[in-house]
Amino acid sequence: MTLTFLDLKDIAEGGQIASGGQTASGGQIASGGQITSEQIELVNPTSPEKILEIGRLAGMMQGKSVIDFGCGYAEPLVLWAEAFGITGTGIELRPKAAARARLKIEQRGLAGRLEVVQGKGAEYAFEPGSFDFSACIGASFVWDDLPQALQALKRAIRSEGRIILGEVYWLKDAVPPDLAQAQTAIHSETWLLQAFRQAGLETGYVIHSNHDDWDRYEASNWRGLLRWIEANPAHPDLPQVIEHLHESQDEYFRYGREYFGWALYLLQPDRNSK
Repeated sequence: MTLTFLDLKDIAEGGQIASGGQTASGGQIASGGQITSEQIELVNPTSPEKILEIGRLAGMMQGKSVIDFGCGYAEPLVLWAEAFGITGTGIELRPKAAARARLKIEQRGLAGRLEVVQGKGAEYAFEPGSFDFSACIGASFVWDDLPQALQALKRAIRSEGRIILGEVYWLKDAVPPDLAQAQTAIHSETWLLQAFRQAGLETGYVIHSNHDDWDRYEASNWRGLLRWIEANPAHPDLPQVIEHLHESQDEYFRYGREYFGWALYLLQPDRNSK
């Protein structure tokens, strides 16, 4: 059986939550239905402190609502709920990630305030203007392109609402041709700024990630893959997992630190745009 990209993400990030269960392709996971410290919760190159800071700057507070598209394990929603008292809905494609997010929400005593819906973010039906904040942190690929993502995020919020977008960008204008061809969805930060304006959005704040954020994120994925490799020496998918590990390390050491940037952008509707 060939592992999909989502299978490999599940392995790198700690597998699904179940009692003595397995990943989609049979790898062993943590038993007892508990979230362990070996699992990745923030699946982007940022930190809890930066997630909380962008929430504070956005004006999150008790009684406000958030929708998070591509919410992963719902870590930003949990952090915002605990710190600011928001309510929220997360949309997550991967069944195992959605299940893990729901378990975390229950364990943290937030089941009455947060929910996670398993499904495609781009197909999720919501009442326009029904949220105070919309978020898409490292998941704009949920839509066909960033302009479509921005319109959906804008449509979800009230006129005075705010958008939190986490997005990768090129650190340099001159990118090696083979890298640019392999990463056609990445753009320069000046391109992002123009895309925001064309969508009728103003940029109110930005929090950039640094090398430490990137190192922690990338290396945590490698650790997850290596744990699986060590625990499954005879697994038929072992060669593919090893290949994925090496490819991700090669790309990061060759290109990542020099060319990849990432940031959290706080956006708001431009009331003067038509």
